[in-house]
Amino acid sequence: MQALAQVEMKTMAAAKPEEAAGLAIQVEAVHKYYSLGEAKVHALRGVDLKIAKGEFVAIMGSSGSGKSTFMNMLGCLDKPSSGRYFLEGVDVSALDKKALAAVRNRKLGFVFQGFNLLSRTTALENVELPTLYAHMEKEERVTRAREVLAMVGLGDRMEHFPSQLSGGQQQRVAIARALVNKPAILLADEPTGNLDSRTSVEIMQIFQDLNDSGLTIVLVTHEPDIAQFAKRIVVFRDGKIRHDDLVRERPRALDVLKTLPAVDED
Repeated sequence: MQALAQVEMKTMAAAKPEEAAGLAIQVEAVHKYYSLGEAKVHALRGVDLKIAKGEFVAIMGSSGSGKSTFMNMLGCLDKPSSGRYFLEGVDVSALDKKALAAVRNRKLGFVFQGFNLLSRTTALENVELPTLYAHMEKEERVTRAREVLAMVGLGDRMEHFPSQLSGGQQQRVAIARALVNKPAILLADEPTGNLDSRTSVEIMQIFQDLNDSGLTIVLVTHEPDIAQFAKRIVVFRDGKIRHDDLVRERPRALDVLKTLPAVDED
């Protein structure tokens, strides 16, 4: 942690004021290469992107476009082969594995398509898990877990196991787990991929509400109708950003839900 703090101080001192103060994410000339046997795959080809604090950005692209590689890099799960990645003004592309793990735990929340919940663990216990690495007292861990479960509408399901919850409820548990350490940025990878249409919109309502409260969100999706709930859509193709556009006439998920038939989750 001390090494990470030293890197942060050096990077913040070198960064431009707007990079440190106004940007959640800044990517500069990022390339990523993978070796597959004798073949060399160029997954990212000089990507530049800025995401301001408080933005809600959807990332789209077909299979092989580079969007998943880019998302792994944003999540500090992988490092660029060249180029720089600043996360809230810190050049995380220069950090070692231990420091990257600390960044992931302190600054990032992750939501995945497959929920990734422990089957023999209650909703409350699943949400508590990330706090075990945050060195906080048991009472505070439980309090935080209860707060975020209530925030996503599961205040009455805290002691339920995943098998006792619907797909939408399981994803809400996963969102609560991503929020429990109070991250600066939420990264969501196809979070509606396993859900029906109405439940997908309900999840997008949660994301819009979180974004309205100031949370920066980056969402990967292959569904154009889901991407429209974001404020901005970035499209990847062949390892490059081909389009980067603001969403015009952005729908509010709450309004869309009023037009959809209800689904009984019990």
